[in-house]
Amino acid sequence: MMGNYTTLIIDDERLAREEVRRALENHPEFTIVGEANNAEVAKTLIEKEQPDIIFLDIHMPGKSGFDLLEELGTVPEVVFTTAYDQYAVQAFEVNALDYLVKPLREERFSKTIEKVKLEFKKQEEELKVPLASHQKIFIKDGEKVYFIVLAEVRLIESMDNYARLYFGDDKPMIKRSLNQLEERLDPKIFFRANRSQIINTEYIKEIQPYFNNKLRLILTTGEIVDLSSRQSVTFKKRNSL
Repeated sequence: MMGNYTTLIIDDERLAREEVRRALENHPEFTIVGEANNAEVAKTLIEKEQPDIIFLDIHMPGKSGFDLLEELGTVPEVVFTTAYDQYAVQAFEVNALDYLVKPLREERFSKTIEKVKLEFKKQEEELKVPLASHQKIFIKDGEKVYFIVLAEVRLIESMDNYARLYFGDDKPMIKRSLNQLEERLDPKIFFRANRSQIINTEYIKEIQPYFNNKLRLILTTGEIVDLSSRQSVTFKKRNSL
């Protein structure tokens, strides 16, 4: 995430959206991936684009900015931009990073951007902390929430910018790359099989020779995972006397 943050601008007034867009021009690390003029359009865009942060108006036709946040399964970071100053307390109660009163002032907006970048840096550092295999992890996929022991995850597959975790009969998706997850997993248990899969070696039932000296792994649950040529060599070296 560091250095490139995807952003949505949500405001029913075109001029207000343009104001935020112009302010963001001075901060090229933020990429605007869309705009919305009401909560319904915004909800669809957020679910599609999964932005890192949204700049959100409060008063809009139909549903308010607060109404929008209540309807979201996964809420991005939020900076409120509004013409009213009386909702600041409520804004911070929903964990907004900042609250800007229109018209936007360049100096004040720059301070907000610095606050946002600090928060993202903090999140990036937290994501580098290794996880113990016996540790319980929180997973949220849409309306479903899971709290499971990490060692129960037998397989992780890359799905573009997401990863699908396999445990029991469940296969939730999270917005993490395989590289990000690999950094946090115990290499004694979890092994990078190929470009798109990580396996939990505790679930290996059978190992079969495959073409070109590759290895094919059969998991206890029946899934088949083919190791890449390079990872086949690594697997043999790591698990040999």
